[in-house]
Amino acid sequence: MNGERVGGRVVVGISGSPASLAALRSAVAEARRSDRPLVAVLAWEPPEGEAMYRRWPDAAWARHWYMEARARLAAAFEEALGGLPPDLHVTLRAVRSRPGPALVELAARPDDLLVVGVRPRSLRRAAHRHVRRHAVCPVLTVPVRPLQRAELRALRRVRAADFEVIR
Repeated sequence: MNGERVGGRVVVGISGSPASLAALRSAVAEARRSDRPLVAVLAWEPPEGEAMYRRWPDAAWARHWYMEARARLAAAFEEALGGLPPDLHVTLRAVRSRPGPALVELAARPDDLLVVGVRPRSLRRAAHRHVRRHAVCPVLTVPVRPLQRAELRALRRVRAADFEVIR
């Protein structure tokens, strides 16, 4: 299927974790390979939770956390790829929702591809359970092996600019 146009979109869940950054890299590669648009999704909720927010709504506070989510989404592209890929049609979505329902809702067509990163224990987490149970499209899970603490510290200091881009 190399370079062959496939219908639908590639939807990728982003949280900023190493697993989601690996999923982002895989999603970009898949979008390029299949000539599909990429939709990057970061789901967020007010830090105090939706129930508390409903009791004391504050539009300025919600706007602040929405902008924080947008910044985290842009930062994920910077960390994983050095910025938005210029050769792809990319849509960034910061969605006020839980991650599982947000991803399933955005990847709602059978010809979409949903890409999520997983750590060994994350398969039991609510978002992954929800995606596995409710997705109507194929789901690509990108595994990330557990890292040692020294590796994590080193990775946190590395930026995309530290690598040479090979095209």
